[in-house]
Amino acid sequence: MSGIYIHIPFCKQACYYCNFYFSTSLKKKTELLDCLVKEIELRKSELNNDIVETIYFGGGTPSILSTEEINRLIEAVYSNFDVVEHPEITLEANPDDLSEEKIKELAASKINRLSIGVQSFFERDLKLMNRAHNAAESKKCLQIATQYFTNISVDLIYGIPDCSNEQWQKNIQTALSYGVPHISSYALTVEPNTALERFIDKGVIKNVDDDKAEEQFLILTDELNAAGFIHYELSNFGKENFFSKNNSAYWLGKSYLGIGPAAHSFDGVQRSWNVQNNTKYIKDIVENKLPIQRETLSVIDRYNEYVMTGLRTIWGVSFPRIESDFGNNYAKYLKMQAQKYIDQELLCVENDTLKTTRKGKFLSDGLASDLFMLNLK
Repeated sequence: MSGIYIHIPFCKQACYYCNFYFSTSLKKKTELLDCLVKEIELRKSELNNDIVETIYFGGGTPSILSTEEINRLIEAVYSNFDVVEHPEITLEANPDDLSEEKIKELAASKINRLSIGVQSFFERDLKLMNRAHNAAESKKCLQIATQYFTNISVDLIYGIPDCSNEQWQKNIQTALSYGVPHISSYALTVEPNTALERFIDKGVIKNVDDDKAEEQFLILTDELNAAGFIHYELSNFGKENFFSKNNSAYWLGKSYLGIGPAAHSFDGVQRSWNVQNNTKYIKDIVENKLPIQRETLSVIDRYNEYVMTGLRTIWGVSFPRIESDFGNNYAKYLKMQAQKYIDQELLCVENDTLKTTRKGKFLSDGLASDLFMLNLK
């Protein structure tokens, strides 16, 4: 089974923390949509007749598109690939785009999962991040969306400057009050060359506090565990049968095809990515050229990737799989590198599988990087 990711590189305005590729100009939207359809056609053989089980609209802000435009892209996928009978089809959406009319239209389409970028239910937080919506729009869209969709994910951000633990707890409880079965939550991160970085450097916004972010991460895990959610990946919590199939495929190493500017693809051995420029992307696609760079992953690259993704998930890193896929030297190296973190109770071994503990989960990316193989000795 494979997935298809479609990148919609448009936003109404730029969030201060965002470093994803997008444009706030919609001048090239019609041309770009034509090229997305054409890229789907040009790459129809790349999945080697594998069946598509997920279609994911990310961005940018995919909900900026009309339902008719979204349907056109879905139909292009169906026309060029074999799709399972009941695929997971997700649309990332901002609350200000989700009017009652738009929600009804989406519910009547093949879209069956919404990922709603709420981020916070407090106006101060939304203004600090330069979000395009307000708290009232978030609450109204969730009230309506939950009447038409059973599979809804809410995005929340923790570690926002001056957001107290009490306010963070209220954010979580507000999201839970709508009965959504999935929550994705991320620490506010200061990415290079973002407005947030510039404002922090100038003292306009306080810097993020890593200790406070870790406190709020632990509050998040405790609150959601108590509410019956399964913490199946570092940033993702789902009720049973509501894990994101699209995201789970990434962490489990399944193949996926990325369509659109800046979109990434992976086939198990080779990674590729499209040019990060709308004008260049359109020019190449119009000329029947794929604006793609590709790299073949070495055995060390694939080992490191498996360790990184595995430690972020409840599935962990299997020692038998390390041995069978990469060899005994890799398994011995992993056990040796992991021992100090096992002693510190940041990692543990369950059923021959290396996992993070509650104490180590927030640090999983850093722990994984210290388990990477740099040179095979």
